Amino acid sequence: MAFVVLIALICGLALNSLLQLRALCSQMTTVVETHNRKIDLITQTQVASHLRTDSLFRMVLAGDPFERDAYFQEFNRAGFLVGSGRNALRLMGFTADEQRSFDAQTRLVNEIEAIQGQVVDLINADRSPDARRILLQQAIPNQAAFNQQLADMRTLYQQANLNALRRVKQSYQRTFSYTLAFSIAAIALALVIAWRTLRKARLRSQVIREQMVELEHSRAALREEATHDALTGLANRRLFYDRLHQAVRHAHRYGNKVGILYVDLDRFKDINDRHGHHVGDAVLTEVAKRLTSSIRDSDSAARLGGDEFVVLLEEVQGREDCLAAAHKIEQAINADTSFYGFDIRIDASVGHALYPNDGTDEDALIRAADAAMYRVKTGCESARQQHLPFQ
Repeated sequence: MAFVVLIALICGLALNSLLQLRALCSQMTTVVETHNRKIDLITQTQVASHLRTDSLFRMVLAGDPFERDAYFQEFNRAGFLVGSGRNALRLMGFTADEQRSFDAQTRLVNEIEAIQGQVVDLINADRSPDARRILLQQAIPNQAAFNQQLADMRTLYQQANLNALRRVKQSYQRTFSYTLAFSIAAIALALVIAWRTLRKARLRSQVIREQMVELEHSRAALREEATHDALTGLANRRLFYDRLHQAVRHAHRYGNKVGILYVDLDRFKDINDRHGHHVGDAVLTEVAKRLTSSIRDSDSAARLGGDEFVVLLEEVQGREDCLAAAHKIEQAINADTSFYGFDIRIDASVGHALYPNDGTDEDALIRAADAAMYRVKTGCESARQQHLPFQ
């Protein structure tokens, strides 16, 4: 009788584990495949929509008919990508909340397409001033509203991922509790058979724990940015801190020095306010190109956010190398450039820090370089960087 009860307990344990693993598999599929695919499609649609507006803006400014045709083809390609991304989303199916959000996007997309069509007609009629006015007053604000709707939908899917992860965790806890209860009962009836049953249960629990760790990593990856800045192509904050950590460890081990340059654009907010974010984005992209071209191949440049950049100088001899690199970057960045027909002066303030003189860890070095940058911006160290002793 005890053996029969033990077999029944083992069968109950196996059945419960299989059902819970099946539920976990279904929830994992929802997180990894369905939600992430929708997030990718939303991102693709957002990028294509931005490219469509940007191409239209360039068409307004282009004077050469051939150049205008090239931008028009790019405009049409981006429109196709927007449509295909939205169709793919629709085919994947929506919840009630998602459907309402998608319908609101559809109405706004129709309005944007109508305005963009009006702008194209004005361009073809050689009425570029009117086209530019409509583009700035209607098309670009509507584009910003559409981007916000896409961002809201992306947030909705990310929240759905978090909810799915929460359900997976609850399933795991329930599975673990049932497994433990059945195992204890099995041990009371037959020690040897119960030991083998517990061994299998532990193996199953280990698989579930590993799956939970993978799911936690997936959630963390969704909340983190990619390793590179989407606008400039430079390393982002996360990747830069990783490189800085490795450089500090290497310098500490071999007794080398590491330099940090903190670059901040002067009056960048005025550029955005006066000329718009499209011009501001173009300025940031140009600064990234100049920054990359003015440093060594062994050095690393990153965008921390906004108009703040940072450069990692490995294996420098001392502070003079940092000052020389800062001076070279200032010369490369501080120049006049034309963006979308606007002549814009780009200026930057560069502060530096040296490991281990100014700090022995990543945060201390960044704070020291940031403080030095503000001293340069306020004029306390500008004269020193402009008149280096070896020039």
